[in-house]
Amino acid sequence: MCGIVAAVGEVDTQLCREMLSRIKHRGPDDTGEIHRGRIWLGHQRLSIMDVDGGAQPMSDSGGTTHLVANGEIYNHRHIREDLGHELFETGSDSEAALHALIVDGPAGLARLRGMFALAFMTDDEEFLVARDAVGVKPLYWVRRPDVTLFASELRAFDEADRPLVESFPPGCCWSPAGGLVRFADAVPAVLRPAHRAEEPGVWGEDLLKSVRETVVTAVENRMMSDVGIGVFLSGGLDSAIVAAVAAEYALRHHQPLPTFAIGAPGSSDLAAARVVADHLGTEHHEIVMTAEDAVAALPKAVRAIEHFDPSLVRSAVPNLLLAEYASKRVHAVLTGEGADELFAGYDYYHEEPFTNPDALQAELVRTVNELHHLNLQRCDRTTMAFGMEARVPFLDRDVIGLALSIPPEHKMLAPGREAKKLLRDAFEGWLPEEILRRGKEQFGDGSGAKDVLEQAVHAAPEVADADGVELRSKEEAGFYAIWRKELDGIRPGSTLGLFATT
Repeated sequence: MCGIVAAVGEVDTQLCREMLSRIKHRGPDDTGEIHRGRIWLGHQRLSIMDVDGGAQPMSDSGGTTHLVANGEIYNHRHIREDLGHELFETGSDSEAALHALIVDGPAGLARLRGMFALAFMTDDEEFLVARDAVGVKPLYWVRRPDVTLFASELRAFDEADRPLVESFPPGCCWSPAGGLVRFADAVPAVLRPAHRAEEPGVWGEDLLKSVRETVVTAVENRMMSDVGIGVFLSGGLDSAIVAAVAAEYALRHHQPLPTFAIGAPGSSDLAAARVVADHLGTEHHEIVMTAEDAVAALPKAVRAIEHFDPSLVRSAVPNLLLAEYASKRVHAVLTGEGADELFAGYDYYHEEPFTNPDALQAELVRTVNELHHLNLQRCDRTTMAFGMEARVPFLDRDVIGLALSIPPEHKMLAPGREAKKLLRDAFEGWLPEEILRRGKEQFGDGSGAKDVLEQAVHAAPEVADADGVELRSKEEAGFYAIWRKELDGIRPGSTLGLFATT
């Protein structure tokens, strides 16, 4: 996990270095850059794989082709086998992306399974930038007549360039010669809409086994690390499943598994997470969040996540405090992001107009496609604020494909059927029954953040001029005031998403 900056055109080296310095927190272990003609690449490294040999920019043996990457390529060992081990000089997963692009050109992006934003160049001034299909890893760009700039966070861009900043679209690559080209979709087109269920709510062991095995594989693929890995454990179903699978893996590989939970005194999240940790035998850590802690963290959370949506900010506060604590103990964590969007976990999925199966399927697809500038933005920024990587197994390509191929009728509520029942049934026996059947709570609610932040919301500054931004509540206006002070000039409509409700 790292931060990247890239430029092609009339490169201002000093500007590029300043941009990179603004995201040093994303990769505090090392800084690297390379400049060839009209191309500049910069990298801030967080060392997780091949700590000693994986420095970036990474070059081929001839020193003529170079890459910077943010993220993880989970199938890098398979790529090594396919392309030939003799090509590789390090144990870094990013080197698999370098050689895939050398061998196959832009088509090599199809080989990559993981989360990434990368920039690739040759000494002949070929240049390519790409972002993973779901947009787990962030990337933004500015297109000026003289130069095109790329960076991992909004804060990287110079004040003069902020009005031009746009979110780089997930699943796309760009080159000066070929322009913007889509190479992958977060949700395969064949799944829009899904097929129908013969008996809604009735499924066999084969489907449960497929769900279970696909999720298990996704979690295990994300356990790769040379420096230790943990789990953010909210006590909800999704993170508990991730923790259960990770605990099995850690036991087989004779490695510890730290879990981390946060909540206000007496919060339901802390209690539930403790039950899960005791059941799994993890090295459990609890952070008790006071009202004073939450209020003090609020402006830091808005600045860290580069967002002002109330739902994101409420959950970002405990996330940020948890990340600060966990980053002193591990370099990477697994989270449960994405399961609610795949298995219809949110309450509003079960209200009009989504009580129609086709409407529900369309909304699930829409929300998965929107994750890159909502939940995933919060997930990435709160952890990377402290140089720690977050991995999201439920958003593995195979998990998405399987989950959204399931008939939407199986995800709809009916008498005697709780939300995400299919997912719960798939992991029967893996968790205590009280956790397996626990109802859904938003992280900001279950952790107690929503309640302890009320006083901060009432004291939020007024916004006299919102620059045309529609602010839906006093709470959102207060968060926007903090955001604008940090990122004045950035256009929210070009860079951010908003939840349907505040």
